[in-house]
Amino acid sequence: MDPNQVAELRKFVEQLKSNPSILHDPSLIFFKEYLRSLGAQVPKIENTERDYEDKAETKPSFSPKHDDDEIMESDVELDNSDVVEPDNDKTPQPMGDPTVEVTDENREAAQSEKSKAMGAISEGKFDEALDHLTEAIMLNPTSAILYATRATVFLLVKKPNAAIRDANVALQFNPDSAKGCKARGMAKAMLGLWEEAAADLHVASKLDYDEEMGLALKKVEPNVKRIEEHRKKYQRLRKEKELQRAERERREQQEAQEREAVAALKDGQVISIHSTSELEAKTKAAKKASRLLILYFTATWCGPCRYMSPLYSSLATQHPRVVFVKIDIDEANDVAASWNISSVPTFCFMRDGKQVDKVVGADKGSLEQKIAQHSSSK
Repeated sequence: MDPNQVAELRKFVEQLKSNPSILHDPSLIFFKEYLRSLGAQVPKIENTERDYEDKAETKPSFSPKHDDDEIMESDVELDNSDVVEPDNDKTPQPMGDPTVEVTDENREAAQSEKSKAMGAISEGKFDEALDHLTEAIMLNPTSAILYATRATVFLLVKKPNAAIRDANVALQFNPDSAKGCKARGMAKAMLGLWEEAAADLHVASKLDYDEEMGLALKKVEPNVKRIEEHRKKYQRLRKEKELQRAERERREQQEAQEREAVAALKDGQVISIHSTSELEAKTKAAKKASRLLILYFTATWCGPCRYMSPLYSSLATQHPRVVFVKIDIDEANDVAASWNISSVPTFCFMRDGKQVDKVVGADKGSLEQKIAQHSSSK
């Protein structure tokens, strides 16, 4: 070996001795496997060799996340065995000029070309048949039957788009052309346009039913049924998702209102009320939050009120989920009047916007008992 290579190898071995973890580098897997093939013991370290191998040899798996409201439609299982690749000819087949005056001589010549085409079809010479029918169309460009006949030949050579173009012209000249409608339906079936195909074939069968049309419908209708079932299924799922989304939005809105209401209720504190509008706001907030609301009517000159006020504040601390409000009847006399307060202290208990109980006077025991009763009743 080259002396320089030997020196590099010796240096590398010395590095391995001082730091065996180097051996677990993903780029050195080949060397580690070689050592194992010689019977060498490769030491495992804190970051195990399995960890390194996993990083080197496995790819991260990703699971796509979809919005809760997104519906991932599955493919419809259809019988596409007879579907063909669409013909996209750069130059569509020639069409006749409908403004040209058609003489009796032209009609006879067109009929002769059609007869030649039918003979060519019977011999399987479809290109020759198309040439004859095209010549017939040039001679008699307003004949629906000529376009419909050429459409059927395009079907035989698996050119459904060309057949549809001819069928459309045939139906322009004769909306009751069963042959044109049938050809267009069968062409659309070739393209996998099952619902459109069924519509044309059903119309054609009413105009002039034949066995070939019946066989085509037996092929088309099962696919149409599967498509309809698929559509109904996902319409139902989307409707369910819309209802779920609306319900979720309603819940979120309600929860937001409840959070807003709770924030305004000052848990564990006594709220002073100065007007009817303030009391209405707190009453609505307590109702939204499904909280018991206690109205404490008091006055600065009332001795029993001065005795009950510290207890009321203490009870507010003990029952943070109960709304404690205090109303000075002299300051908010309109509120006191609306509640027909004749003496203080008076405590009115409200649940869901309605009065459910009342304590009149400095009755500490009754107040505590009724708070315990009503705060746990819901």
